[in-house]
Amino acid sequence: MTGQPETTHLEGHIAITAALEAASRPVETILIDRAARDREGHLARLERLARERKIPVQRVAREVIDARASGDTHGGVIALAGPRRFVPLEGVLPGGGTGRAPFVVMLDGVEDPYNFGQAIRACYAAGADGLIVRPRNWMSAAAVVARASAGASERIPTAVAETAEDAADFCRGRGLRVATTGQTRGAVSLFAADLTGPLFVLIGGEKRGVTRSFLERADLVLTIPYVRVYGQSLGTTAAAAILAFEVMRQRGG
Repeated sequence: MTGQPETTHLEGHIAITAALEAASRPVETILIDRAARDREGHLARLERLARERKIPVQRVAREVIDARASGDTHGGVIALAGPRRFVPLEGVLPGGGTGRAPFVVMLDGVEDPYNFGQAIRACYAAGADGLIVRPRNWMSAAAVVARASAGASERIPTAVAETAEDAADFCRGRGLRVATTGQTRGAVSLFAADLTGPLFVLIGGEKRGVTRSFLERADLVLTIPYVRVYGQSLGTTAAAAILAFEVMRQRGG
């Protein structure tokens, strides 16, 4: 996968537990601070999951973990892991018999790994079935993305498409309506649109946004209305949360 290192570190019990439960990547070794307190039992549960999957766990000095971690929010546990396992595009669609319309999201052009992770977190919490990303994406910063997403980036089925147009064509061919956000003639308020059917939503980054060619081909262009006159667009994380939770609300979530 372009942009992914062969090995990376996941930090914190939430991200590591998510990776183990979702089998989203190979986990080689887990390091736990030998002096760490486990008042709520999170580390004990993590060790139990690791034993079930035959993954070695080492109790080490805090300094060993600090030297490998990208920050100081690891909570005394890190994992040496391999690259993210991606699913084919078909894998982002819910299986048959779910009784609900598919809801797939693509994040494109998000330039900050924290924003990327937090946007995934919102979409996952609101019930998105799958995520599509470009080959060059923030999965290369797995520790930051997994931590910012509270493990959602490891749990949500994720596929790769070369371009947003490729992802849209795939989803449209499976009966999904292609939607995005923008200020164009014919754009409709998010709260006035019908989002209950099968839906693919492209969310662009803060700087580049969505290309004009994509806007022209989209089945539905949405706007997020403001209470007051304000000429600035929302950041990716806020826009993703508003969009995803409006989809959830309309579907009775």
